[in-house]
Amino acid sequence: MTGEYFDVSMEIRTDMTVYKNRRENEPKIDTYNSHLTKGLQQSAICMDLHTGTHIDMPLHVIEKGESSSKFRIEQVCGDCRVLDLTENDEKITDAVLREKTIRPGEIVLLKTKNSFCDTFVGDFAYLADSGASYLAGEGVRAVGIDALGIERGQEGHPTHRILLGCGIPIIEGLRLADVPEGKYELWCLPLRIAGVEGLPARAVLISL
Repeated sequence: MTGEYFDVSMEIRTDMTVYKNRRENEPKIDTYNSHLTKGLQQSAICMDLHTGTHIDMPLHVIEKGESSSKFRIEQVCGDCRVLDLTENDEKITDAVLREKTIRPGEIVLLKTKNSFCDTFVGDFAYLADSGASYLAGEGVRAVGIDALGIERGQEGHPTHRILLGCGIPIIEGLRLADVPEGKYELWCLPLRIAGVEGLPARAVLISL
């Protein structure tokens, strides 16, 4: 791998941006042993599984849907295409996506105005249900976005249900500001936690 590397993960901090600024989603880091008291440092972290860069499983919105125990790492690693949608309206529809090149089996990452904002804003760009249906119909492997949610809590969560119902993982909380549109190799490596609906992840793009 000789291309340029882009770390597109959010940094986990106690003061990081979280979805809708919910205090309960902020990570808590407790340093319970210090060099002063124990001669070494040890810390523990408590955080929501949907904080920062993470992958949604079907169980997130589908009752009795598959959990992380059924997740396959190859679903979020491999050929990837970043789509620059920064000039489009806040709602990404099928009409917007039809203007882009999308190939079956690719992981598609949506770069929007969200990449240039370090705070949570209510009018973040999101993927409409028509856009989700189009991507599913094109046979993409996974879909990622530079927002902490791929939709804004639409009633019934149609975007989530369309993608996850088709076995297409959703990667949320990507940082794409410095990534030009184009083809990449994605390595998105989640923590190996059994039986849950979301997995925190470290995501890296490598230019081709």
